[in-house]
Amino acid sequence: MHWIFLQSVHDGQLDFEEFVHYLQDHEKDLKLVFKSLDRKIAGQVNANVIVNSLRDLGVHISLQQAERVLQSMDKNGTMTVDWIEWKKSPTLQPAENIPEIILYWKHSTIFDVGENMMVPDEFTSEEHMTGMLWRHLVAGGGAGAVSRTCTAPLDRLKVLMQVHGSHGNNMCIMSGLTQMIKEGGMRSLWRGNGINVIKIAPESALKFMAYEQIKRLMGSSQETLGITERFVAGSLAGVIAQSTIYPMEVLKTRLALRKTSQYKGISDCAKQILKGEGMTAFYKGYVPNMLGIIPYAGIDLAVYETLKNTWLQRYGTDDAYPGVFVLLACGTVSSTCGQLASYPLALVRTRMQAQAAVEGASQVSMTGLFKQIMKTEGPTGLYRGLTPNFLKVIPAVSISYVVYEHIKTTLGVQSR
Repeated sequence: MHWIFLQSVHDGQLDFEEFVHYLQDHEKDLKLVFKSLDRKIAGQVNANVIVNSLRDLGVHISLQQAERVLQSMDKNGTMTVDWIEWKKSPTLQPAENIPEIILYWKHSTIFDVGENMMVPDEFTSEEHMTGMLWRHLVAGGGAGAVSRTCTAPLDRLKVLMQVHGSHGNNMCIMSGLTQMIKEGGMRSLWRGNGINVIKIAPESALKFMAYEQIKRLMGSSQETLGITERFVAGSLAGVIAQSTIYPMEVLKTRLALRKTSQYKGISDCAKQILKGEGMTAFYKGYVPNMLGIIPYAGIDLAVYETLKNTWLQRYGTDDAYPGVFVLLACGTVSSTCGQLASYPLALVRTRMQAQAAVEGASQVSMTGLFKQIMKTEGPTGLYRGLTPNFLKVIPAVSISYVVYEHIKTTLGVQSR
């Protein structure tokens, strides 16, 4: 019996009545899981049933692996497990249901690489009811704020290279950092970081709420969606969230590009843009930004799921929960692939946002900018600023994970 869980919330002691309630609740949970697997109501579960059920959750295992699971529970050698064998299996933990194992692999809540385009994480019904999901989101937001602040100089350098980099001005990392410090001192390295941190909370909350509503509209009764459904729901949620907070994206770019004493702060920047360029200026670069969500979210999700399933197939037979290094590696690789795929669109978006702030720059459309870059700079011009962008990925992921774990502990969310 799992005595570690058997504690009274009142006095820390276990009486007979509480023990009986625990046994009844635990047996109900086991029966629910058994019934969810036994869809044909045959009264028994075989290896094929386990393979198909896990496939519905987005995890692919081989028939041999499913048979090894069965062998640990099968007492009579039939290679099927009935309710009695299932109930008495010592390997079953009192989890609410099987998806809990899969939900250990949280991705977008943990990792913040400066671009909030990831598909939102799935949360269990228990996490919804107990309010744990909001603690996860708060921890993720706090971790994002710290990691973005720590890597802000590289982020600002990326923006400068995207906008000002060309054949005639081949800005490198050292020359870019030196130029920023020379123009505005050490503090100038963090220009635009304030608004970049402020927008984390509304963007994350809007995306998560939109994601949950879209799941309901899609009519999904499953607690965890399949990869295709997650991509569709996540992309739509990203479009809704980005559409709402997009003026903050424009402000971030303008503040990052500003010269010393050009703006007094965020509100002064917004007033000057509104007065000089009108309301439409706050949505410059909107189209390439929305288009960029699709390759970023799709490739990031696909790569992460592929890496996750590969690890589970090869190393997850004894322990369903990976180590910190596995999570960091999967998150870093998938985020990097997503950024690489959507980077040309991100560069065009940034240049469109900055058009009025750059002296002598003409107002060019998205397709016009693509043609102009290809003509004057070639394909490499679409990837200016990529080096500082990739340099910040590993420290950003590492910092956000460490801070996320610390905030989770402070908020009372236990790590497995």
